[in-house]
Amino acid sequence: MDRRLSIAPMMDWTDRHCRAFHRTLTSRALLYTEMVTAPAVIHGDRERLLGFDPVEHPVALQLGGSEPDQLAEAARVGEAFGYDEINLNVGCPSDRVQSGRFGACLMREPALVADCMAAIKRAVSVPATVKCRIGVDDQDPQSALFETVDACAAVGVEVFIVHARKAWLQGLSPKENRDVPPLDYGLVRRLKRERPRLSVTINGGVASLDEAEAHLDDADGVRLDGVMLGRAAYHEPAILGQADRRLFGAATADVDAFEAVERYRPYMAARLAEGVHLAAMTRHMLGLMHGRPGARAFRRILTVEAVRPGAGPEVVDRAVAAVREAERRAGCRTEAA
Repeated sequence: MDRRLSIAPMMDWTDRHCRAFHRTLTSRALLYTEMVTAPAVIHGDRERLLGFDPVEHPVALQLGGSEPDQLAEAARVGEAFGYDEINLNVGCPSDRVQSGRFGACLMREPALVADCMAAIKRAVSVPATVKCRIGVDDQDPQSALFETVDACAAVGVEVFIVHARKAWLQGLSPKENRDVPPLDYGLVRRLKRERPRLSVTINGGVASLDEAEAHLDDADGVRLDGVMLGRAAYHEPAILGQADRRLFGAATADVDAFEAVERYRPYMAARLAEGVHLAAMTRHMLGLMHGRPGARAFRRILTVEAVRPGAGPEVVDRAVAAVREAERRAGCRTEAA
């Protein structure tokens, strides 16, 4: 699997509708689900939690948990649903995951993480991967990261996605944990340099494709295997329209924002016919026109009108038309000047 670009698992954001939308912009990026806990997979509504459209491939299921047997069972369910990868969350800093002894707090227990990964690997034939931080609280990242990676590598794990920040479990909110702890990209590059046989993807603070390309550059003799985009991909999704060409070298035309809307229409129509509310899908499009004339009107129309009972494709039509009209007027003003 080519891991040069992936889209981070983000709670309340990267649901199946978001992933289908992102797929209209890039056919090559690896997409991730929101984190789903192993007990939820085992005991919950599996179709609601795990169902996805085939258009999303390649797509990975991210699990949360710390009980090896539970994770193995959940991983088997995920593979049966058709996911291309099973990923263990060793990075989320929220209070909920701390109380459940999973997420970032597992950075303190590398042997347990390895046991969990060994169980997942035995259970499935698809890649079993780890997404982790470089440490938590007062841990020394130089030790914490390598101990976690080495313990997992010893049981056969080969793919690691590393958020290049510590997580502060006491004193910082999950939101603050995305920005406050300093980034240490150098440590992630050191991991790849000293463990060259492992696949290492860097995550955290990457705000553009320019930055992604820089991370994939081997100017210092280290070639990372991939870059994971998070909030940049969500808030300014149009940048993904250049990803296949710029990061994967595909000989295909870029996908602009208007084409992405057209590509998303059949998916929206199918889901509307199933009773899905329009707003559940269009909420992931709000940043699509970022930087264009009419972007504010686009967001306003989708935000206000898509939530109304019976809202359908005509709402999207009006939002797109507002952008086209704003661009026409801006063009007229430029010509007049």
